[in-house]
Amino acid sequence: MFDIKRGLEILEKNIKVAPEAPGVYRMIDENDKVLYVGKAKNIKKRIVAYSHINKLPARLQRMVAQIYRMEFIVVESETKALLLENELIKKLEPKYNILLRDDKTFPYLSLNINDDFPVLKKYRGVKKTGYKYFGPFANVTAVNNALDLLQKAFLLRSCSNSEFKNRERPCLMYQIKRCSAPCVGKISKEDYKKLVEEAVDFLEGKNVDIQAQMSIKMQEASDACDFETAILYRDRIRALTNVQQGKTTEYDNIKSADVIAIYVQHNCCCVQVFFIRAGQNCGNIAFFPKQVQGAGTKEILEAFLSSFYANHQLPEEIIVSEEPEGLEFLEQALGVKINTYKKGAKHKIVQNTLKNAKEALERKMALETSVLNNLQEMKNVFGLKNIPQRIEVYDNSHIQGSYAVGAMIVATPEGFDKKSYRTFNIKNEEITNDDFAMMKEVLTRRFDKMTAENKPDVILLDGGTGQLNAVHECLKDYDLSDIVIIAISKGPERNAGKEFYHLRGRESFSLPFQSPLAFYMQNIRDEAHRFAIGTHRKKRGKSVFVSKLDEIEGIGHDRKKKLLNYFGSVEAVSQANMSDLQKVSGISKKIAEKIFNYFHK
Repeated sequence: MFDIKRGLEILEKNIKVAPEAPGVYRMIDENDKVLYVGKAKNIKKRIVAYSHINKLPARLQRMVAQIYRMEFIVVESETKALLLENELIKKLEPKYNILLRDDKTFPYLSLNINDDFPVLKKYRGVKKTGYKYFGPFANVTAVNNALDLLQKAFLLRSCSNSEFKNRERPCLMYQIKRCSAPCVGKISKEDYKKLVEEAVDFLEGKNVDIQAQMSIKMQEASDACDFETAILYRDRIRALTNVQQGKTTEYDNIKSADVIAIYVQHNCCCVQVFFIRAGQNCGNIAFFPKQVQGAGTKEILEAFLSSFYANHQLPEEIIVSEEPEGLEFLEQALGVKINTYKKGAKHKIVQNTLKNAKEALERKMALETSVLNNLQEMKNVFGLKNIPQRIEVYDNSHIQGSYAVGAMIVATPEGFDKKSYRTFNIKNEEITNDDFAMMKEVLTRRFDKMTAENKPDVILLDGGTGQLNAVHECLKDYDLSDIVIIAISKGPERNAGKEFYHLRGRESFSLPFQSPLAFYMQNIRDEAHRFAIGTHRKKRGKSVFVSKLDEIEGIGHDRKKKLLNYFGSVEAVSQANMSDLQKVSGISKKIAEKIFNYFHK
């Protein structure tokens, strides 16, 4: 039972001892579970607000009623408070915090500006010193399109350093006029540096004079009858024109901004983010925060900004559809202005972002309604106690026993939960031609790690009654209460839509042809099949790179790559003498001796 009076008494006691400093506070219930994690510039002043119970929404009133104790962590600044809050929310997933499921890293374009001939490439991960980064881009397609156009316009190399050093003649990229071939001296260091400077200026929005300068150089080359150079400038101008076509006048005055809009409907929420860099739209992405029931848009927006920018690079300006709670704190913690606009070009961009948020939420709600209807039908048809919240689907993949893997995918009312997908390399090589034995190994390893949180409601298998009985037999020592095991097999003609379903204690049956539930069951089974085959292909692909060099002590991935780039094959490495081996970068005399002795035992 919730007790608001008791919760307020505990809150008052904590207010008396709370620090008047920036930091993080935790509200904890009597079962020692964290109810809420919050940040504040002044912890004491912040938690005083919770004592005004009548001003709180019903959701936070319930939270106050459950408080049993509180904990405080004092930090040096608002920025550290924000980072610590985000870290604790991700770790503890408190019941009353708005949660953002965000483990996405966005792609960037990078230039290693300290190199003599910098390489332009796409990049994900931690930012390194000595590099310039441009982005983020919302997805790989957006960054690939940008890279393609920039290669045409600025002719910067995209090859690896080892390829660059070992080139003796220009590659295909030079032939199709997407690289200036600095690897073989087709361009000087100084001229290549000018290309880099032009590319950086363009990516930073300082591109007013670039096309004009190219036009002048094209005309000069033409007047000098250097038509090859003139054609090169013409193609570069065309490429820049194509880039410009991706721009709209409404973005012209925006150098670096994220435009964020929030839309809430029926206790569901979408936060849409547009990335605008150097006057260009670098794509957009939709987020759907969890645990937003009863929360207002300002509170949700504050939680989103805190979580999102704890993990992602900040722009020069954040433009929002409405002012979030804790605006002053967020601006100080992030070091960026957070603005709203009621008119003008930026207001129009916000309205467009809001429209996208609305449409994305409506699509998601329509999809989830469809999935929920299928799950309700599944409950009725298969005799389940409740609508399944976690369906695990298993499949195996191998080629005549080679590279055998098992795969598990997870389907929920919200769709496929790809974070919960698992792969299993079959450890017992004697069973890789036996599908029953492989499935037994996979399920045994899976159920050895089963907890109350990841216990499935339904297990779906690709197979018939034999597979079904084998699985029941191998799991007989585990708690299968409230778990329904279903096997799905092709019909006599092996046509999709005419599958048979097998359960213990029931005759096998099929679903009405082309019924929504039949399509749903096929979809989740095919997803497991796709994932299993994809995992198998990756494993098989990796085996291509396993060679005798991997057996030599001290030869890791980098040294192996350098040896193969230099000699061309493992056979050529095996025939090399000591002096030739030492010519390879990173191969010392000691390492060369190990390689030579390995091949000349």
